[in-house]
Amino acid sequence: MGGDGELPHSVVRAIGDKLYEKRKCAALEVEQLVKSLAAAGNTKRVGQIIDKLIEDFAFSPQANYRKGGLLCLAATAVGLANNNQEFLQRIVPPVLNSFTDQDSRVRYYACEALYNIAKVAREGFMIFFHDVFDALFRLCADSEANVQNAAQFLDNLVKDIVTASYALDLDEFIPKLREYLTVVNPYKRQFLISWISVLASVPDIDMLQYLPELLEGLMGMLSDTNREIRQATGKALQEFLLEIQSSPNVEYGELADILVKEAQSADEVTRMTALRWLRAFVIQAKDQLMPYYAIILAAVLPNVSHNNQDICQVALQTNAELLQLPDKYEASDSAAILAQVSADLNSPAESTRLEALHWVRALLLRSRQQVLGHLEVLLPALFDALSGPSDRVVLEALSVQATIAEEQPQFGQVMQQLLERFRGPLGARLLQRRGSLILRKLSLLLGPQKVFCALADILNQERDLRFASAMVQALNVILLTAPEVKALRSLLAEATAAEAGADLFHSLYSSWSHSAGAVLSLCFLAGAYSHACDVITAYAHLPMGVEVLVQIDRLVQLLETPIFTYLRLQLLQPARYPDLIRCACRLLSICCATHGRKP
Repeated sequence: MGGDGELPHSVVRAIGDKLYEKRKCAALEVEQLVKSLAAAGNTKRVGQIIDKLIEDFAFSPQANYRKGGLLCLAATAVGLANNNQEFLQRIVPPVLNSFTDQDSRVRYYACEALYNIAKVAREGFMIFFHDVFDALFRLCADSEANVQNAAQFLDNLVKDIVTASYALDLDEFIPKLREYLTVVNPYKRQFLISWISVLASVPDIDMLQYLPELLEGLMGMLSDTNREIRQATGKALQEFLLEIQSSPNVEYGELADILVKEAQSADEVTRMTALRWLRAFVIQAKDQLMPYYAIILAAVLPNVSHNNQDICQVALQTNAELLQLPDKYEASDSAAILAQVSADLNSPAESTRLEALHWVRALLLRSRQQVLGHLEVLLPALFDALSGPSDRVVLEALSVQATIAEEQPQFGQVMQQLLERFRGPLGARLLQRRGSLILRKLSLLLGPQKVFCALADILNQERDLRFASAMVQALNVILLTAPEVKALRSLLAEATAAEAGADLFHSLYSSWSHSAGAVLSLCFLAGAYSHACDVITAYAHLPMGVEVLVQIDRLVQLLETPIFTYLRLQLLQPARYPDLIRCACRLLSICCATHGRKP
């Protein structure tokens, strides 16, 4: 290459020299030459110099030529000073192209050259921001440490320019940033977090409006294996949250959608952070979040049963805040919430089921009619809870059922479905394992007379006599022994003297007749000894199967319990209670016949 009037021959030779010092000297000469040409207004000659530097050096196959070309292009920009805007679009692209050069030293000089160009161009450099950002994004993870360091210096300068400029088009930049947030390279992640933090710190830039596009990517970085990245991400997220808490204009809905997903992450730090954000949102903007309560509950309720106690605690606190429904809560919001809560009632985790039940109770208090309109979904889930392993869940479910059954026709609906749950093999096991607890609790909550009379009416119409007999026997044991139904026993004891007792006796009698032992127990409780005699006599004339004999045998055993102490004392007064004596003799005869002994 020889001189051609554009550059002195000695300069052309030095630009591609293998020694850095000679290349540097050539760059200084180019700077002075361009400076003088610019001062003279000879832009044509400046353009020719730039073209030569690009064609003969920046794109040369020889690495030293490319290095010298980069130095001289930067020197040209410096020489132009404030007059460089016209030529920047010709100078910068070949420099950016060198960021992908296979020679690491060329990449290093490219960073140095662009640094010097940016330093002198300042605001004019912003037109290349997106291309420069892409180039820095690649070089921040360069295999050579020197190149990384050079890229870092350039990055710091670009950040200074951007924060002092009003020319950054965030609407164009944020989608690029969101796309890049999916990377897993630790250097690139640190680079992206630093940019987000810098932009968020600029008072004139409202990054909150773009947070829905960035939040998912940031949350994903919380699970990074690199501790520094996790800390930097956590700090950036905390700054965003503080800004949200002090800002009157935040789009909570879009953010809530993302947080709900992240609150189900396998990574515990991510899950915890998402829950803390949701709690902060609920505290700050409960009214705005009402349309999102159902999806928030989908994330919060399962987490109250998490193995990590810290996560459990935050989830419980969030749920407690949610349960304090805002004044603007409307019944129309209940449908989606109920659907989600009903699903959580089937959770295998005790704590989740309990909190779901608390939600049903809260909704009943705020919008009872709306809840009652969804009983076809809710009641099956409530009754399913009765079969779970947790007694706490069972008791809470019964309490909610009792709240639903406070009025008709829901009371009858609950009683009917309750009996259906005791039907079949699975129902029989439930009756044996939990029947007493369920029936006693409902009696306590709704009133024993109301419950027993309603169940008796339904069983009186039952066509499955074996099922009816099993239910009556279970109810009868409760009637005889449970403290919750003591009032019923007291009322039956006055059946021969008081109308209320007689009415109760008649209400129970028909269905109690499905069991020999039960009907006789009822007669004994009511003091209807004469009728009991007639019943025993009737049974004695009938072919009695094993089941009937077992019931009578159990009755005899019950007669020896404290509940029938009064009856045993009455046996000591045969003159006053002759019918009772006859009952005892006939029962004894049946029992002796059963065991093959003489009375």
